[in-house]
Amino acid sequence: MTTGANQTPHRRRAGNGAARRIDADEIGLDALVGHAGYAVRRFQIWIFQDFIKTLGEVDIRPTQYSVLTLIGANPGLSQMAVAKRLGIERARLVHLLDSLEERKLVKRIKSKSDRRSHALHLTTQGETALAKFKRLAAEHERHVEQKLGKANRERLLQILAGFT
Repeated sequence: MTTGANQTPHRRRAGNGAARRIDADEIGLDALVGHAGYAVRRFQIWIFQDFIKTLGEVDIRPTQYSVLTLIGANPGLSQMAVAKRLGIERARLVHLLDSLEERKLVKRIKSKSDRRSHALHLTTQGETALAKFKRLAAEHERHVEQKLGKANRERLLQILAGFT
């Protein structure tokens, strides 16, 4: 990675003890090169940035998209079920659902079987919005395919399938 216009370049000590300016992409990664976690995290950063850029016009974040997609595919799920399936902390999900409810994309309906629980549904506006989000997310996936190549993208999905 290179430094941006408003970022300070990293410094490395020269042999005489003086610091010299170097670009970030000149810094050796040593053992990090062989760490899957490091590579996955860097890819995640790239993928989230592209997702946010591609879906920027609709102001939707990756986690919000995941929640809306899950609710759209499974109307009536409880908050607990959504949190568990997506691996989201309950408190964070409540905040996220509040924001989606404010945008009139999701509605909570008190459960008939458990008064402490709510069934989650997309609103009509939420269904329309999700269809647009999915079209934009498909464009994002085309960007991923351009970055990795079709065969590598498919292989990556196969490798990661055990974690979904």
